[in-house]
Amino acid sequence: MDVTREKILNALKSVNDTEIGANIVSLGMVRNVTVDDRVSIGIELTTPSAADAGRIERETREAVGSLTDGAEVDIEISPKLGPRKTQQDPSGLAGVKNIIAVASGKGGVGKSTVAAAMAKLLAQRGYKVGLLDTDIFGPSVPSLFNRHRPELEADPQQMAIPVDVDGLKLMSFGFVLGEAPAVMRGPMVTNYVNQFLHAVGWGELDYLFLDLPPGTGDVQLTITQQVKLDGAVVVTTPQALSFADVGKAMLMFDRVSVPVLGVVENMAYFQCPDCGSRHAVFGEGAAERLKERFGTPILAQLPLAHDTYGGTMDHDLEDEAVDALATRVLTSVGEFALGLEKPEVDYDEKELRLTWPSGETLSVENRKLRSSCQCAVCVDEHSGERKVHYEDIDPDVKPEETRPLGNYALYIKWSDGHATGFFPYTLIKEVAQEG
Repeated sequence: MDVTREKILNALKSVNDTEIGANIVSLGMVRNVTVDDRVSIGIELTTPSAADAGRIERETREAVGSLTDGAEVDIEISPKLGPRKTQQDPSGLAGVKNIIAVASGKGGVGKSTVAAAMAKLLAQRGYKVGLLDTDIFGPSVPSLFNRHRPELEADPQQMAIPVDVDGLKLMSFGFVLGEAPAVMRGPMVTNYVNQFLHAVGWGELDYLFLDLPPGTGDVQLTITQQVKLDGAVVVTTPQALSFADVGKAMLMFDRVSVPVLGVVENMAYFQCPDCGSRHAVFGEGAAERLKERFGTPILAQLPLAHDTYGGTMDHDLEDEAVDALATRVLTSVGEFALGLEKPEVDYDEKELRLTWPSGETLSVENRKLRSSCQCAVCVDEHSGERKVHYEDIDPDVKPEETRPLGNYALYIKWSDGHATGFFPYTLIKEVAQEG
């Protein structure tokens, strides 16, 4: 039987999910593919249309039929193929299929609003969705959903029951404290975060969004140590001061093996309600600079204000931009669930070489690559002008350490002490092609 896992996955891209319209491979619904004497395919339903299972199984058999030469094909379709592994047992997260963190390098970029809007819109589509506000010192969910001091109850297992707002499950430290300030030190914060992670009875959820506090502190580290996150979305704004911290957030997630799904540029423009024209209040070109510097996808560029929010989200939302963002996030989670296509990295005194699983290879001179760094030390973040040029670099510079960042960039520590640069694979290819 001349068939491989890659061929089967490629064939299954012809099978689409009804709800979103994307194929079941990109949505991560194909969780297991094994090829031996027979072919086994495990498909996890991540959409609310469970009645679609029969069609998906039929189209899956048709898609792989021509590849298997009549061999047996086992297809298992299930709402959930396996329990989530957690650091505590029992844990309220056991029935959660996907956990997505929404983070930012600094405060005031609209991270909580973006997280809440995505969760709300997916709940409106029919997904089972939860939103956990993990910001102990500045919780936003109570204000966003106009639920300032709900009566929290416990289930028979002594798990806190989330607050239900039109089918969306919510939990926030603000529900416990109300308007009182949270005055506590690091160890207490860690204990409370653990309780909110594991002692909330979420039940069966398709997606749980974690609204993280800004920065890279105790809460973020505790969460990434306690729970396997399926991906992270980083929110920023066009100002140089805001996206200067994007790299710190991305490096933090990389060090704890959490894939960064992409970056959301919030407040990218203001849409005039009278004439309909767009105005880049905080400047233009930020999305391109983000992509050039970090190599990660730009998931969305959202306007400065959304009239449909009305200050709270305890009502139906109609927002095409955020709705499209939510779809891109789900697709990205699926793509990362299938594994990352990372190149093998090799280097010597003169050049760095990359080899992808597809067989594609490239090589680039060390000095030339080092001089192309896009970090704030090498390029002025406000003007975009290069501060460090080729002739400024030690001719004998070479990598001392490399590490892939997701499937979008390479982190390189250089022999001249420089260790703050992201090198997107797109940038490396461009430098290599320059000769």
